Order: sequence, then C-alpha cells, then structure tokens
Amino acid sequence: MKKIDLKELASRESEQVEWKENVADVEDVARTIAAFANDYSNLGGGYVVCGAREAKDEHGFQKMDIPGLTAGRLREVEGRVMALCREKINPPVTPLLEELPAATADRRILVFIVPATGAAHTFRTAEDSGKYYIRTSRETREARNGVLRELFVRKRVLEPWDRRCHPAATIDDIDLLALREVMKRVGLWDDAKGVEDYLSATVQLSPFVPTLCVREGLTDILRPRNFALLLFGRDIQRFFAGAISSFSVYAGSDRSEPFAVRVMLDGNILDQIEHILEKLKTEAYTIMDKSGPQAPNLAKYPRRALHEAVINAFAHRDYESNQPVRVTVFSDRMEIFSPGALPSAIDQTRFLDGRATPYWRNQALAWFFNKLQLAQAEGQGIATIFRTMREEGCPAPSFELSLDSVLCTLPAHPRSARYENHRREHS
Repeated sequence: MKKIDLKELASRESEQVEWKENVADVEDVARTIAAFANDYSNLGGGYVVCGAREAKDEHGFQKMDIPGLTAGRLREVEGRVMALCREKINPPVTPLLEELPAATADRRILVFIVPATGAAHTFRTAEDSGKYYIRTSRETREARNGVLRELFVRKRVLEPWDRRCHPAATIDDIDLLALREVMKRVGLWDDAKGVEDYLSATVQLSPFVPTLCVREGLTDILRPRNFALLLFGRDIQRFFAGAISSFSVYAGSDRSEPFAVRVMLDGNILDQIEHILEKLKTEAYTIMDKSGPQAPNLAKYPRRALHEAVINAFAHRDYESNQPVRVTVFSDRMEIFSPGALPSAIDQTRFLDGRATPYWRNQALAWFFNKLQLAQAEGQGIATIFRTMREEGCPAPSFELSLDSVLCTLPAHPRSARYENHRREHS
C-alpha cells in the first residue's frame, strides 16, 4: 500500500477526508466510515485522520497541525472504532489502518482508510435501528428521500425507479390507443400483432429498454413498469401524485402581478409535454427591430432552447416527488422547475458551464424521448440550450441546484423589453 502523505490528503476533495484532532466522539468516526464505504459521490472511499487537522498559517496559507494521539489514546480509539465498525455498521466494514509520525516522538497520527464497497451500509446508535449516511462536501449526513433512493440504485439494492413495476397497477391501466400511437411513431408497430402483444413480460422492444411489464411472482399478475405507466397510463396521477405539470404566465417580472394565466396539466407525460410546447410557441416569437441592421429579426427565446429545457425537466425529474414540473413565463425570463436533485453522477461545475457528461436519470424514458425525437440522442440538451441562447444573442441560461430540485432560467432577448413597451403603447 502506498505511504500516506498528509499534505496530499489535505489537497484532496473534502468529501474524501475527515479530520479529527481530538476524536471526542468515536461514534462520529464510525458514522463517517459508513458514509465513506457508501461512497455516494463515487470517489472510491475516504480517509478519517485522527490526531491532525487542516489549518492556516499567519499568512493564510495551508498548513498541517499534527499534535497526534498518545499511545494509550491511539489504542483506545482504534479498538473502539473497530468494534463499532463490526457491531454498529451493517453490513460490517473493516477499514485499513496506518500510523504516521506526529509533531513529537511520543505521539502518532491514526488514519482509517475506508475503500468503497458494493453494499449500502447503515450505522446504528442506541436511539435508532440504523440509518444510512453519505458524505456531501465536508459533512457526513443522513441519506433521506431521493438521496437514499439514489444510493440504493447505485448499490443495486433497487432497480432504477423507471424500470420497477408498479405494485398496484395492471395492464388495464394502460391506454392501448396511446400505446399503439407511440409504437407507430417510433417505428416499432407491427400490423400482424395485436396491441396486447406489446404488453409483454418477456419481449423487449430494444436491448436498451426492458419489457413494458413484469409478471408478479406470487399472483402471476402482469404489472406495467413505471415508465410504461408514465408514457401510456390512463390515469397516471392515481399512481404518481406528482406526475403533473403547471404552466403560468405573468405580465410582469415577478409573481406579485394580480393577473396571471395558470393551467394545470395532467394525463400521460407525452400529452403534458405536447401541451406545454404548444403553449410556448407564442413565447418564441420573432422580434422585428430595424435599429439592429446586423441582426434585425431575432427570437425572444430560441425555440430549440425552450424545447430542450422542457424535455430535460420531464426526462430527469424525480417522479417520486409530489411536486409538479413548473413552467413559468415572466416578462423578462422563463423559469423551468424540475423536481429532484441533480444526480450525484453529474459534476455540478461542468453542468453549470454546459459541459456535463451525458447522463439520464430515467433511462427507459430517455430511450422513448430519443426515438420520438423529443430529446438529444446523446443527452446533450443542456449544451444545446447554452449554444442556441448564445447564437440568438440571448443572455446565458442559469441553473439553481438544490437538494430537491433543479431550476433552469432562460433570460429573454434584450430587445424584447423594447418590443413589449412598443406593443403596449400601440395596443
């Protein structure tokens, strides 16, 4: 094993190193070890360094304080933490250990080296029966809701959500006319087959898409997968309360305006997307401006940017959230709200710059979106938004990322305000 260099550890991402100078709480050490083993951020694990801390010198530069632990304290910490890893972490974790020199010869630094594992680990205390923990930035925190579900998916405890069958739905909940129409549009319809033939638990439509249905083991009932319900379901809100969308238009630049157009949309998600894109056509109008001879006619919003932003909101949203997709039009911008945090597999910095590696939260949905020519085949929707806004002379889009949502804001073309004032004056 390569010798550990504390200075090298100090330069790593903070998600991968935890510093414990005095080790006042050994349970916190074990909790962090469980989080590193869970490896939510896919960094490969992490290090818990006991007896040292990051600090800065009088000039503000990084330095290491390495007071270390006495021999007795080091053995005490080692024994108690290893016991907790065996008895309180489930499945148990066995970190590697290394001792490093401290500032004085009578002390040592104790490092717990925690490789990532293929399991999802809980840590149990006297107050609970076990919770899942992850590392985010410099913190060890409990994994809850969508973060916990994503951890399970990454550890293969659960199938991806869109591929799971719904335990309360049957093929009677599928709109056969909607199914046939989509199969025709994607070029998979066979006139020699009945529409029921596509609701199979054994025949896949593509190597990249699972069967539309799953046959339940004990009851032998044929149940549709979640993505099939979203695309072809008769009343999908019975199964997914948040699978709705809203479209709002405000005359001004904030929600304080007394008058607004608000529409709530239900039905399957393809119908919702179609309705929203149709309504947005009126927002992508061309601005006529003779004062700009270099580019006299420009769109208030590039239609392609609007299209990609809406499709991304539906393709990447968390359908277990009870929040709807929200498209809100203001006089100077458009906001597209998508429930669900950005998946941890996506680098946030690259995403905000429009350079993220393609990634689909709901891969089965993405396949249908691609076949229907609703989405970019290589998952380059965000890059397309940046490019088309730039080419049309609009300000760059912005994204607000939170633990439970992604908000995309598309600023209107700068000339649109002048156009709107002129239209109001002559209306």
